[in-house]
Order: sequence, then structure tokens, then C-alpha cells
Amino acid sequence: MEISALTRSVVKHNHAIIAPDGYINSNVPGWTNCTVNVIINEQMGARLCQTIITLREGGRLEGQTQASQIFFYVVEGQVQTTVGGETRTLTTGQFVYVPIEQAYLFEQPTEGTQLLTFHKVYEPLAGYTVPGVLFGEKDDSKAPIYMNDEALRIQELLPNALGFDMAVNIFTYAPGGHLPMVETHIMEHGLLYLQGQAIYMLDQQWYPVKKGDSIWMAPYCQQWATTMGKEPSVYIYYKNVNRFPTVI
Repeated sequence: MEISALTRSVVKHNHAIIAPDGYINSNVPGWTNCTVNVIINEQMGARLCQTIITLREGGRLEGQTQASQIFFYVVEGQVQTTVGGETRTLTTGQFVYVPIEQAYLFEQPTEGTQLLTFHKVYEPLAGYTVPGVLFGEKDDSKAPIYMNDEALRIQELLPNALGFDMAVNIFTYAPGGHLPMVETHIMEHGLLYLQGQAIYMLDQQWYPVKKGDSIWMAPYCQQWATTMGKEPSVYIYYKNVNRFPTVI
């Protein structure tokens, strides 16, 4: 019998490891025949929201973005998506970016289809238009080497353009790969491990993580990671970008 008081999940004032063993389901209006787990949101001090949605047969997500843009990524499975008047079938590794004030519909999923979402309140920038709907997919051929290290590759899923105030990337660490420094920066992160195992250091504390785990990193949370095991470790992550660092 497992001891129910044990978990790898940790929640601190500026970072969190959220493992699936502690999920509690939520209800979201317009999202039906599905299980919704809110992983990160402002209640913990974050300025983003990250959810994981598991769709059952007949599952349906219908709504309209308001102040927040939403990035939907298919972790596994298949679902039909209608956004901006265009309907597509999305499969594992594909995504759609839904800008503010845009209706969306996800329906006809295969049983167990899992979606990851990142939500952020959009910050307009004078002289730049609000981004439009964007479809795309994970593509290792579009993941260049990071900082001249063959063991590290990053694919940018959203354009590096000033109209966007959020970035979503996929970071792949080959066996033996690790960050070349301890990062300390203003950007906030939410991420989900898609493959493999790793050791993550957050503010001088060390955590084993694996596929299915999520991490929140507040601004200036020190961070370092290395892959662990015989296969690559891969995660998809959010960060805030392209806006003034202060309101003063």
C-alpha cells in the first residue's frame, strides 16, 4: 500500500513542482465532458494560467477569449478545432494560438485526448496590431542548437515579433545536456515535461522531474536543469516577452 502523504509536488513563494498525483479537478463553463486541472494561476502569485485538459468521447471546449490570449497544445490524441472561421484537425504535437476577443471550439476528440493551455492577459503595444490566429506544430528540424551546444535545442512556436507579448518554446536536452549557467532573469515560466526525466534546480533546491510534471518559476527564481537517464528530456514552456520591464 502506498503512503498517500508522499508526493514530489512542492509549492514555494516563487516556484512550484506540480506532479499529476495531486491533481484536483475543476469545472470551467463551456468546457464539457472533460477533466480540467488548473496547474498554475494567479492564486499562487503567478501572472499566467496553465491548465491540462483531458477530453472524453464527446468532449467539447467552447468559448471566447476576452482579456487573455490562450495557447492550446495537443499533448496526445486528436481533436477538431475551429478558430477564426477555420476548422482543422489537430493531433499530437500541434497547436493553435487564440488571440484576444476570438471565439474557439474544440470537438470530436479521440478518447483521452490531452490538451495543455497557457493563458496570459494581453498587453497592447502602441503601433503594433494584435496577433491573429496561428496554427503550428512541433518540428525538430526547426529547433536550432542553443548556445553552441549540440545537446541543447529550442524550437520557438510563436513568432519573435513585437506584437506578441508571450513566447512558447520547446526545449530538448539530449542525454548529458544541461543549461550552461544558472539563469536569473525577469521572465516568468510555466512548463510541462513532455518526455524523459531531469533534475531541476530552483533557488538552490534540487528536484527530480519527469514526463507529466509541471513547473512554475516566478521572475528571478534561479534555475538550472540537466537531463537524466538514457533518453532526451523535452519540455514545452511559456515566458512573457517584448514589453517594458517596469510601469514606473
